[in-house]
Amino acid sequence: MQTVNIHEAKTHLSRLLESVMMGEEIIIAKAGTPVARLAPLRAFDKPRKPGALVGRLKIADDFDAPLPESIASVFRGKQP
Repeated sequence: MQTVNIHEAKTHLSRLLESVMMGEEIIIAKAGTPVARLAPLRAFDKPRKPGALVGRLKIADDFDAPLPESIASVFRGKQP
Protein backbone atom coordinates (compact mmCIF):
# COMPACT_ATOMS: atom_id res chain seq x y z
CA MET A 1 0.00 0.00 0.00
CA GLN A 2 1.47 3.31 -1.13
CA THR A 3 1.27 6.51 0.94
CA VAL A 4 1.39 9.93 -0.73
CA ASN A 5 1.03 13.44 0.60
CA ILE A 6 -1.81 15.69 -0.56
CA HIS A 7 0.36 17.75 -2.92
CA GLU A 8 1.66 14.62 -4.66
CA ALA A 9 -1.88 13.19 -4.87
CA LYS A 10 -3.13 16.36 -6.57
CA THR A 11 -0.16 16.44 -8.94
CA HIS A 12 -0.33 12.76 -9.91
CA LEU A 13 -4.03 11.96 -9.54
CA SER A 14 -4.31 10.29 -12.97
CA ARG A 15 -1.35 8.01 -12.24
CA LEU A 16 -2.72 7.15 -8.81
CA LEU A 17 -6.14 6.34 -10.25
CA GLU A 18 -4.53 3.96 -12.73
CA SER A 19 -2.89 2.15 -9.80
CA VAL A 20 -6.23 2.01 -8.00
CA MET A 21 -7.91 0.58 -11.11
CA MET A 22 -5.32 -2.20 -10.98
CA GLY A 23 -6.45 -3.03 -7.42
CA GLU A 24 -3.95 -1.07 -5.33
CA GLU A 25 -5.02 1.06 -2.37
CA ILE A 26 -3.41 4.47 -1.84
CA ILE A 27 -3.24 6.28 1.49
CA ILE A 28 -3.35 10.09 1.28
CA ALA A 29 -1.58 11.86 4.13
CA LYS A 30 -1.39 15.42 5.41
CA ALA A 31 1.93 16.25 7.07
CA GLY A 32 2.63 12.52 7.33
CA THR A 33 -0.68 11.70 9.03
CA PRO A 34 -3.03 9.45 7.02
CA VAL A 35 -6.34 11.19 6.31
CA ALA A 36 -7.95 9.24 3.46
CA ARG A 37 -7.80 6.00 1.53
CA LEU A 38 -8.15 5.85 -2.26
CA ALA A 39 -9.45 2.37 -3.06
CA PRO A 40 -11.15 0.62 -5.97
CA LEU A 41 -14.93 0.34 -5.88
CA ARG A 42 -16.10 -3.14 -5.33
CA ALA A 43 -18.58 -4.41 -7.89
CA PHE A 44 -21.86 -5.81 -6.65
CA ASP A 45 -22.01 -9.59 -6.77
CA LYS A 46 -25.53 -9.64 -8.14
CA PRO A 47 -27.46 -7.03 -10.10
CA ARG A 48 -30.27 -5.35 -8.22
CA LYS A 49 -33.63 -6.99 -8.67
CA PRO A 50 -36.80 -4.87 -8.39
CA GLY A 51 -39.22 -6.23 -5.83
CA ALA A 52 -36.57 -8.08 -3.84
CA LEU A 53 -38.08 -6.83 -0.56
CA VAL A 54 -41.72 -7.62 -1.34
CA GLY A 55 -43.37 -8.90 1.82
CA ARG A 56 -40.42 -7.87 4.02
CA LEU A 57 -41.28 -4.17 4.39
CA LYS A 58 -44.45 -2.53 5.65
CA ILE A 59 -45.28 1.05 4.71
CA ALA A 60 -47.96 2.60 6.90
CA ASP A 61 -51.20 3.62 5.20
CA ASP A 62 -50.69 7.21 6.39
CA PHE A 63 -47.06 7.38 5.20
CA ASP A 64 -47.67 10.45 3.03
CA ALA A 65 -50.23 12.12 5.29
CA PRO A 66 -49.50 15.71 6.41
CA LEU A 67 -47.47 16.03 9.60
CA PRO A 68 -49.17 17.24 12.77
CA GLU A 69 -48.77 21.02 13.14
CA SER A 70 -46.56 20.62 16.24
CA ILE A 71 -44.00 18.75 14.14
CA ALA A 72 -44.45 20.63 10.84
CA SER A 73 -43.81 23.99 12.55
CA VAL A 74 -40.34 22.84 13.63
CA PHE A 75 -39.42 22.22 9.96
CA ARG A 76 -40.52 25.76 9.14
CA GLY A 77 -38.23 27.14 11.87
CA LYS A 78 -40.97 27.91 14.36
CA GLN A 79 -41.29 26.57 17.85
CA PRO A 80 -44.58 24.80 18.71
